Amino acid sequence: MFFPFVAVILFHLLGEWKFRFCTCYIRIMNNLGAIDLNLLVVLDALLAERHVSRAALRLNKSQPAVSHALARLRALFDDPLLVRHGGQLEPTVRALEIAPQLAEALAQMRQLMGAQPFDPAREPHVFRLAMSDYAALVLLPQLMATLRRRAPNVDLIVSQASREVMMAQAIDGEIDLALGVFPTLAEDLRTSLLFEEHFACLADAASLGVKKTLDLPAYLQRPHVLVSLRGDTGNEIDLALAAAGHKRRIALALPHWSAAPGLVLGTDLVLTVARRILPRDGEAGPLTIFAPPFAIPPFAFRQIWHRRRDGDPAHRWLRDLIAGVLAPPTAAPAAV
Repeated sequence: MFFPFVAVILFHLLGEWKFRFCTCYIRIMNNLGAIDLNLLVVLDALLAERHVSRAALRLNKSQPAVSHALARLRALFDDPLLVRHGGQLEPTVRALEIAPQLAEALAQMRQLMGAQPFDPAREPHVFRLAMSDYAALVLLPQLMATLRRRAPNVDLIVSQASREVMMAQAIDGEIDLALGVFPTLAEDLRTSLLFEEHFACLADAASLGVKKTLDLPAYLQRPHVLVSLRGDTGNEIDLALAAAGHKRRIALALPHWSAAPGLVLGTDLVLTVARRILPRDGEAGPLTIFAPPFAIPPFAFRQIWHRRRDGDPAHRWLRDLIAGVLAPPTAAPAAV
C-alpha cells in the first residue's frame, strides 16, 4: 500500500510543478510580447559604441530616434544603463551585467534567423580604425582604392595610438578594428594574422661605396635612425642586438615611419625598419636597401576586434577585405 500512496504524492507534485512552469512561461512570453525587441538591438549598439551619434550611424537611424530608444530602455530596465562621463557614455553596473548576455543572445538570434549580408556597393557605413603610421602606409593606399571602386558609400575614420590604448579602445567600443603588433590580447578580443613582416636596412648609396652593404662592425659604427612612438630602445632591433651583446648609437628617434627613409639621404645614417615601408627593389634611387648583418625575428601583423562584433556582417566584410588587400599576390600560372 505504501508504493501507490507515494505515486499519488509524486503525481500531485509533478502536476503542481508543471502548472507553475506553464504559468511562468506564459508570464515570460507575455512580458516579451510587450517589449519592442528592436530596443535590444539599439541597446547592443549603444553598449558597443558608448556614444549616441556613433550608435545612430551604426544602426542607420537618426540621433533623436536612438536617444528616444535609450529613454525607453531606461524605463524598461529601471536603470540609467549609460551615464555621461567626459565625452562619452559609461555603462552602469547593470548595463555591464547585461552586455555579454545581450550580445550572445542577439548573435544566436541572427544565426537563427539568418543575418542579412552586407551589401557594400549600396549600403552606407562608417568604420573606425586604429593603426600606426606604418599600418597606414602599408594598408590605406590599397584599401581606399578598393573601397572607392567597390564600396563608395563606406567611410573610414582612422586614429593612431599605442597598442595598449588600441586594445582598450576595441574593448570599450570606441573603434571597430585595430591593426598592429599585439603580442598578448585581452580575453574578449579576437585576432587574425594578416602577414609576417621582416626587417631591412636603408642607407645612402654614396656613403656605402662599392660594397652596397654593411657587415656587423661597420653597422655598429654608424649612427642610426630609430622609429618609435616612445623613443625608447625596447624594440625588436635593439633587443636582437642586446641578445648578441651589442648596442648601436641612436642619432635620431622619431615616431613617423613615413618621414624616416628620406632622412637617410645625403648622410651616414642607417635606418633599420619593416621591409614593407621601403621602396621596392630597383626603385630606391640614391638609397640602397640591404639585409641586416644580424638576425632579427620577424613580427606578426594582426587585426584585432572585440568578440561582440564577430557576427556583424559589415564588420566581417571589412575584415575579409583587409585580409585580401594585404595578402601576397598569387603567382601567375606558368605558360604551358
